[in-house]
This record gives sequence, structure tokens and C-alpha cells, in this order.
Amino acid sequence: MKLDKIDRSILRALQNDGKMSNVELAHLVGLSESACLRRVKSLHEKQIIKQYVALLDPNIIGVPGSVFVRVSLDHQKKSKLAQFEIAVQEVNEVMECYLMSGDVDYMLRVAVKDAPDYERIHNIISSLPAVARIHTSFAIRTVLKRTNLPV
Repeated sequence: MKLDKIDRSILRALQNDGKMSNVELAHLVGLSESACLRRVKSLHEKQIIKQYVALLDPNIIGVPGSVFVRVSLDHQKKSKLAQFEIAVQEVNEVMECYLMSGDVDYMLRVAVKDAPDYERIHNIISSLPAVARIHTSFAIRTVLKRTNLPV
């Protein structure tokens, strides 16, 4: 999908402030309000803009910790991968899950309150289908966390 300069400006602006009004957005990108609204609608229809979300402060809501979990399955058959992928989606504390190349099958980022909270989640993850090994790393401090994709 080819994006022009105005589409990219719209996307950058909305990534910074998804609550921005169409009037503000149109002014910022140099379009009329109706032209801007058409562009944003088109970006939605093309699934370039997937959804709008609120980014919460994990410290304030009580899950300040990030734990990175590397999961190895007992087999890499499609059926085992599919079973794991369906089951991991039911663990609310798993914020991200990636199928990996290399020495592990999956990398998870898990939001936790503290070490005892992770122990509870570890027990859940270890009981998911086909899990053979789990390697865990606790993040000490977040140095950089971006939500904006480069456009």
C-alpha cells in the first residue's frame, strides 16, 4: 500500500493523539475538514488504522513489572503451534506473543504486579498445550517503549 505525504502526516498525528478532533487534524495536515475526514475514513477502510486505544500507566493500575518469557514447545508441528497460540490468548497478563526463529519457539511479554504474581502466571503458562521449557527474564527498568510506528 502506497501512502502519500498527507496520509503519513495524518498517521503520525493520530499516533500521537488518537483523540484529536477532525478540525484539529485537518488544520495540522493542511486539508479541509471534509477532505481530512475522507482520508481518515479511507485509512480505516484499508485497515491501516486498526483501532484506537487508551495507553494506561502500568504503575498506577498496579502492574508495573514486565517479564519476558521464552517458551519452547515439545514439538513444532502445526497442530501443537496452533493449540499453544489459541491457549496463550486466554492469559490476560500476556501482552504480546511472538513466534520466533532460533532456539525458542515463542517470546512473550507478561505484565505483572511482582514476583509472586509472576509465579502464578508461570504456573498458567507452563500448563499450556505442548509447553516443554520456559525461560524467564525480569525487566529491571524500561529504557524505551514506543507505540508509534515510523511512517
